Amino acid sequence: MKKIALFPGSFDPITNGHVDVITRALPLFDKIIVALGKNATKNYMFSLEQRLSWINDTFANEPKVETEVYQGLTIDFAQKCHAQFLLRGVRNPADFEFEKAISQANRKMLPTVDTVFILTSAEHSFISSSIVRDVIRNNGDYTLFVPPQVRIK
Repeated sequence: MKKIALFPGSFDPITNGHVDVITRALPLFDKIIVALGKNATKNYMFSLEQRLSWINDTFANEPKVETEVYQGLTIDFAQKCHAQFLLRGVRNPADFEFEKAISQANRKMLPTVDTVFILTSAEHSFISSSIVRDVIRNNGDYTLFVPPQVRIK
């Protein structure tokens, strides 16, 4: 049986921290599905199409990485994709506590899916999409925090 991991998020935009987690998780799984969740109540800075394009471009040479879009509960989408694992990056203790609670709820709803936490490498541990968006809004050098494929025109 193939080991399939689902890495859900908004990736608004994808950051070097996300890339770090995915790249380091590749040896653990046969396939990683980077899943962009659609949330009608969330205001995104970048369109769904742009975010998908950046992820696809970033991992164009990695056949084990696929992208999908979903709506609703992540755990339901994991079941639909036949994913046995949810992949989550953890930057700090606050992230861990938040992710742990979600993991436990997911496990209660679907015991066959486990969450795998990967600690973000130290050099990327401070990066978040919200920080990158703030840098962009204020005309800062966002390129320090995102893969080369993410370029704002």
